[in-house]
Amino acid sequence: MSTRTASASPPGPGPGSPAEPRPVRPRLPGWLAYRLQRVLAPNSAYRRLAGLLTRSSTAYRAFTATERAAKGGAFGCRMCGQCTLPVTGYACPETCPKKLRNGPCGGVGADGSCEVFPDTQCVWVVAYERAQREGRVTDLLLFQRPVDHRRAGRSAWVSYWSGDDADLWAPADRTGTDPDPDAARPGGAGPGGRA
Repeated sequence: MSTRTASASPPGPGPGSPAEPRPVRPRLPGWLAYRLQRVLAPNSAYRRLAGLLTRSSTAYRAFTATERAAKGGAFGCRMCGQCTLPVTGYACPETCPKKLRNGPCGGVGADGSCEVFPDTQCVWVVAYERAQREGRVTDLLLFQRPVDHRRAGRSAWVSYWSGDDADLWAPADRTGTDPDPDAARPGGAGPGGRA
C-alpha cells in the first residue's frame, strides 16, 4: 500500500492526463446487476437476436449505441468489446487509468484510493467490495485474458450471445484452454452476464 499524499494529477500526457479514464463507481447495485446477469444469459432467443443484429449494420449500430448508453451510465463501461463485468463485481476494469484487468496495481492508497486519481477509490477496491457483498469474491481470482483492441466499440452482448466470448477468462492457476469452458465461469454464466 502506498502512503502518498499528493492529490494532483501529473500534467501532460501519461497517467492522470485527461486522456486517461477516471475510476468509476458503478451506479447499479451489485445485487441487481447479478440478477440481470441471469436474465441476459444466452438462450435461443438471444442467439437469434444476435444473428439478426450481425446481419443488419443499421440495427447493430443502434443496438451497440443502446448498450453503450446503458452500460456506460450504470458501470462507466468503455465498450472494450470483451466485457468482464460479471467477474469483477460489476466494476469496469477499463475505468482503471492503468487498464489493469487482473487486480490492482501496487500504488493503491491505504484508504483504497487510486494512485493516479487519489480523490477516487481504486476500481479493484470497488470490485472487491461489491463481489464480497454478493458472495462472489472467487470470481476475482479468474485470470482475465488481454484485451483484443480490434474489438473496441463492438457490442459485448452480441458477442456473448453468439458464443464469441467463451475464453475471456481462465482459472488463475492455469491459462490454457479448459476442456469444460463452463467450469471457469461463475455459476455457468458467460462473460456477459451483462447489465
